Amino acid sequence: MALFGNILFPVDFSRSCVAMAAYVKRAATLVGARVSLLHVVDPASYSGLELYVRSVSEISEDHLSVGRERLNSFLASEFPAAEFPRILAIGDPATGIARVAKDGGFDLIVMPTHAGRFRQMLLGSTTAKVLNDADCPVLTSRHAEAIAPRPLEHREWLCAIGLSPDSERVLRFANQAAREIRARLTIIHVLQAAEARLPIGLHLEEKVEPIEKREALRRIADLQRLLGSEAPVRLAAGPLKQALLEAALESDADVLIIGRSPRSGAFGRMRDLTYAVVRDSPFSVLSV
Repeated sequence: MALFGNILFPVDFSRSCVAMAAYVKRAATLVGARVSLLHVVDPASYSGLELYVRSVSEISEDHLSVGRERLNSFLASEFPAAEFPRILAIGDPATGIARVAKDGGFDLIVMPTHAGRFRQMLLGSTTAKVLNDADCPVLTSRHAEAIAPRPLEHREWLCAIGLSPDSERVLRFANQAAREIRARLTIIHVLQAAEARLPIGLHLEEKVEPIEKREALRRIADLQRLLGSEAPVRLAAGPLKQALLEAALESDADVLIIGRSPRSGAFGRMRDLTYAVVRDSPFSVLSV
C-alpha cells in the first residue's frame, strides 16, 4: 500500500500558502496522492466589538460562511474545487488540523513554516503544535513568501537516525518512501565528539575515536540488513543539530527525514530536537 495516498494541505489564505501550492501539487503528482484543502476558523480571531454586540453563535456562523466562501475560491486554478475537496472546521487551528488528519485518514500533512527574521518565533504556534499532535507524517518547508520550495523531483533524500529503539521505524519508512518515488536515499548519523566545543568543520577523524565510528557503522549495517536497505551512510560529528544540518547541506538534498517520538500526550512528540531542526532547516523536513 502506498505511503502517501491522501494529503492534507492546511491553508490560512496567506502568501506562504500561495507560494506553497505548486510544491504541494508537485508532491501529490509525484506520489499519486489526492489533496484536500483545510481551513480552520479560529474563534480567537473574533473581535471584541463583535462579541460585544452579537452572540457567539451568530459570529461563528458568519465567520464560517466567510471562511467557506474564501476556501472554495482559494487556489482555484491550482486546486479546482471539483477535483480537490475542501474541508472547513472551527476551533484551535493546530488541534483542528491534527483532528481532521486523524479522522479523515490522511497520510501526510504539508504546511509551510514562516520565513524571515521572526521565523523562529512564528514557527512556535500552529506548526509546532501540529508536529506534536499529529499522528501522521508532517512535511514542512522553509521558504520566502513569494518563492516555492525546491522541487521534490530532484530525488535526493536524507534520513537522520540516532540508533535509538525508534530508528528501525524511521528508516523503514524512509526506505519505502524512497522506493515509491525512486529517490536516492542517504543515511546520516551524528556522533558526539569527545570535545563538544570543537568546531564542526574539523575533520571527523580528528574528533571521534575510531572505535566509536566502527561501532556506529556496525549498528547501522545491522539495521540495514534487517530492513533490506543498502543506502550509503554519512557520519557527522559535533553538536547534534548543527552537525546534522551541516551534513545535510553538503548533500544538496530535497528532503530530510527525521523521527518524532511515537508518543503524544503529556510528554509530547517534541522532546527531542525535532522542533529545532524543523525551525532552522533551510530545506524541507519530513517528520515521521
